[in-house]
Amino acid sequence: MIRIGCGYDAHRFAPDRPLVVGGVEIPYELGLLAHSDGDVLIHALCDALLGAAGLGDIGRHFPDSSAEYAGIDSRVLLRRVLEELRKRACGVVNVDATLIAQKPKFAPYIDSMTAILAADLGIPIDRVNVKATTTEGMGFTGRAEGIAAYAVVLIHQD
Repeated sequence: MIRIGCGYDAHRFAPDRPLVVGGVEIPYELGLLAHSDGDVLIHALCDALLGAAGLGDIGRHFPDSSAEYAGIDSRVLLRRVLEELRKRACGVVNVDATLIAQKPKFAPYIDSMTAILAADLGIPIDRVNVKATTTEGMGFTGRAEGIAAYAVVLIHQD
């Protein structure tokens, strides 16, 4: 059986925080405000995977009210989500994700993000697609107040 999941996440910019997106630390004067490291791409991916498996969302599994997840590397969360999928005999077929931000520009980091996500998911790199776009100055991302991400996944269940 195949299943499809869709995920979304958004975080506002904040000073004195590193900017981590897709597992890559990006040089920028602002980071993302979040209980964890704020990696919007991985958070959207986790939600898509959990949704595809019928397991709720990232907040249900890793609540921001828990000190256990304060400042946690989102790649750790992704690996835990994959463990839950494996318990249900589910595997990832492919991922398509979109970052939405006016700033910074993500083009120099897309290949690294793709490689990291493919490695963490345990799938070939050609099954992970990451792209970025702006909103032409519209909305919170267009005003450079933060970053949003969408992810769509296809999983199989044996």
